[in-house]
Amino acid sequence: MKIHEYQGKALLARYGVAVPQGEAVFSASEAAEVAERLGGRVVLKAQIHAGGRGKGGGVRFAEGAVETARIAAEMLGMTLVTAQTGASGRRVSRLLIEEGLEIENELYLGILIDRSRQRPLVMASAAGGVDIEQVALDTPELIHRLHIEPGIGLTAFQARRLAEAVGLKGEVARHAATFVQRVYEAFLETDASLVEINPLVVTETGAVLALDAKVSLDDSAAFRQPEFGDLRDPEEEETLEIEASRHGLNYIRLDGTIGCLVNGAGLAMATMDVIKLAGGEPANFLDVGGGANPDQIRSAFRILLSDERVKAVLVNIFGGILRCDILAEGVIAAVAELGIGVPVVIRMEGTNVEAGKRMLRDSGLSFTTVDEMDEGARLVVELANGV
Repeated sequence: MKIHEYQGKALLARYGVAVPQGEAVFSASEAAEVAERLGGRVVLKAQIHAGGRGKGGGVRFAEGAVETARIAAEMLGMTLVTAQTGASGRRVSRLLIEEGLEIENELYLGILIDRSRQRPLVMASAAGGVDIEQVALDTPELIHRLHIEPGIGLTAFQARRLAEAVGLKGEVARHAATFVQRVYEAFLETDASLVEINPLVVTETGAVLALDAKVSLDDSAAFRQPEFGDLRDPEEEETLEIEASRHGLNYIRLDGTIGCLVNGAGLAMATMDVIKLAGGEPANFLDVGGGANPDQIRSAFRILLSDERVKAVLVNIFGGILRCDILAEGVIAAVAELGIGVPVVIRMEGTNVEAGKRMLRDSGLSFTTVDEMDEGARLVVELANGV
């Protein structure tokens, strides 16, 4: 779950991470009030779940309450287009108003889970304030990486070495090392999957602060962090993805024309691959999970077909916990209830597969069944193309 910058900074501040003074606002009048309290120069930052805001006009500066109110009125309600939003952009409904700082140095700090090594990875770079992806591509030697042993954690020695690696010295390096340790503590305690501070800044007085904060929380740990549910902003998420999560389905909308209904994340990824190899484009990633019931199958079909771009559907199920007869029951109920008007290709294998195929045949509904995954992919691509 992604959260807004101001929410991420509030979480980090709980663990002693220094952040600029500021408040989130939803109107121009609120912006003026915050600017009045902060005094002097302030920065207005559009709050959307995407980076590159400054290049799109989503970060602006103002002097005093009057100018702040004027700029806030211009920004609120605007459609902000960045490299990460796509051409459609995102509507700005809230702003973060922060104090202006005299910055001496901009750095980068990121913490995430390296799944290949099964442990947290801390990354730091002296090239802060720019697209870190471009830095990694052009000058990867500028990014310093440190894998953390979970049983030990991030030690003071490691944090100090990391600070020195990005060019900090003396008292500032000591402050930065403490800063990194506190960010790591926040990362662990909040069950985050990503904490990215770009830039991490050193001010002219030697203070170390998080000028920006991109935080993603692990949905799988939501049962441990029930209070974080209030941080979700439905306006920043796909409506269909939110609907899917309510039914315990893992759904991500894509740009293709072939709907995919699969059980298991690995099989879902493989299904998308074979569709592309067959010349098609998947319209979604949809994992119904190993223990899906008929109601979830119906919900999955309804969500799939809510995407008007879907021209055909490929159902690819390996019957283990989710038996093939249970899948067939759900598919038959969904087609009968929803009146699906696009071709449906079904490939199933595993527990009770013959019973499932018999139920599909006896339903009187129009399904196409296949035995092999690549055969199903070729057929569904042809059907989607009207062949």
